[in-house]
Amino acid sequence: MSFAEGAALAALRQIDPETAHGIALKAVQYGLGPRPGPITSSRLAVTLAGMHLANPVGLAAGFDKNAQAIAPLSRAGFGFVEMGAATPRPQAGNPRPRLFRLTEDKAAINRFGFNNDGADAIAARLAKRSPGIPVGLNLGANKDSADRAADFAAVLTRCGAHVDFATVNVSSPNTERLRDLQGPEALAALLEGVMRARAALDRPIPVFLKIAPDLSDTDLSDLAKVAQAARVDAIIATNTTLSREGLTSAHRGQAGGLSGAPLFDRSTRVLARLSALTDGAVPLIGVGGVGSADQAYAKIRAGATAVQLYTALVYGGLSLVSDIVRGLDLLLKRDGFSSVADAVGTGRNDWL
Repeated sequence: MSFAEGAALAALRQIDPETAHGIALKAVQYGLGPRPGPITSSRLAVTLAGMHLANPVGLAAGFDKNAQAIAPLSRAGFGFVEMGAATPRPQAGNPRPRLFRLTEDKAAINRFGFNNDGADAIAARLAKRSPGIPVGLNLGANKDSADRAADFAAVLTRCGAHVDFATVNVSSPNTERLRDLQGPEALAALLEGVMRARAALDRPIPVFLKIAPDLSDTDLSDLAKVAQAARVDAIIATNTTLSREGLTSAHRGQAGGLSGAPLFDRSTRVLARLSALTDGAVPLIGVGGVGSADQAYAKIRAGATAVQLYTALVYGGLSLVSDIVRGLDLLLKRDGFSSVADAVGTGRNDWL
């Protein structure tokens, strides 16, 4: 991290976190921050659901909800980026304050509630993007929708032509009863509608499913079966957690989803169990607490074909992306792996 980036991060941490996030996003839009382009090597290149990635490190949904900084984020070193979540209609989300830094824990708690500009505005921005690394969109549902399951298909219908993949997000804890859609029958019906919407696109794209880290083993097994039956192209494990185990920050009691360093072990255990349940039949994307090359590598060895991060950027800045990608390349080389694919799942038993 450069001195300038460190000073900027320190200054941002002195103000309200949601305001700081808005400033950081504007800075990225105006070209501030590192722009090394997609970092790659023969070891780092990976294929995920038919998409060719320069490296397996992606940006998780939530940083750029409204697809306002696609071009600069695509040059920040990532192998792929995910925008959103988007809902059919614009939505204000939950009242502020709704984002809290847990600095002592290198974590964050948010209860945004799918605040976004709506599918029409987001689709218009996505349509203007230049070719580059794969760009995906996280699909959500309006809080007051009469048919939340149908909302996911509606966003895909509106935006699918302009992205390279889409993620069904039924695992956010910040929209009341949204996680109920992870139940086997509800999820199967929802995915059926999404897959119909995908089939109607001129260019069908991969569909991913993002799950919660708080599922029981039985629930996880049921979900894996539904996902495989629906032929989803990958599963993202995991979203934020409702657990507050081991936290020390004064904000630990705030309602919402916890992300960042404390989520790493929990999300990686879920990832490993999912890898064992699917036995490589469905590619997995590891998310939750990734803040170093070692942690990205651990996710891959637990069963992930690719990883995503977001909260770690609050504490490490965008230069962290380059550090993780280059560090991952060195770890693969150290252990004699000629590719990411060769390392996937080799440490799964450590987490079971």
